[in-house]
Amino acid sequence: MAKIQQAPKTGLYPVPMVMVSCVDSNGKPNIITIAWAGVVNSTPPMLSVALRHSRYSYGLIKQTGDFVINIPKEDQAWAADFCGQVSGRDVDKFKEAHLTPIKASLVKSPLIQECPVNLECVVKQRMDLGSHELFWGEVVATHIDEEYCDERGHWDIARLRPLAYCGGDYWSLGKLVGKHGFSRKGQT
Repeated sequence: MAKIQQAPKTGLYPVPMVMVSCVDSNGKPNIITIAWAGVVNSTPPMLSVALRHSRYSYGLIKQTGDFVINIPKEDQAWAADFCGQVSGRDVDKFKEAHLTPIKASLVKSPLIQECPVNLECVVKQRMDLGSHELFWGEVVATHIDEEYCDERGHWDIARLRPLAYCGGDYWSLGKLVGKHGFSRKGQT
């Protein structure tokens, strides 16, 4: 089959869809849903989020120096979409999306109680990329609802059913197709 060349675009799909919580200087919490988040380091554990300079949450994270990445599950697609469509300047997203802010253990920004996974992050570095600024956050605490852990304490993705973003559409993860290293099974 022939390939067609297209103009450059950010066509890396799917990507995780996360709800990033942050807080203003008066303690008012906010949420922004983004798909531009990822792992950038393992020791220490670090994640990144990219936000447009014009976004309300951008200023809050820049000011406080922390944020929480909350991983929503499949049945939270409406709340996740809503929190990405309206501005926290005008709307109390926690109230309108029927979500509950709870105190984090090490950062000022709250966890979202209804999200099964919450990753507390302290900003370690920022880089202006043009349309977005990239925030590198060191994960200083991880929370997961125990019902989404297997018997070894690992995250059970089949039960968790996290959301992914793909070109304007929201997807849940499908079935397991292999485990790390399965292509080398039997080799020494």
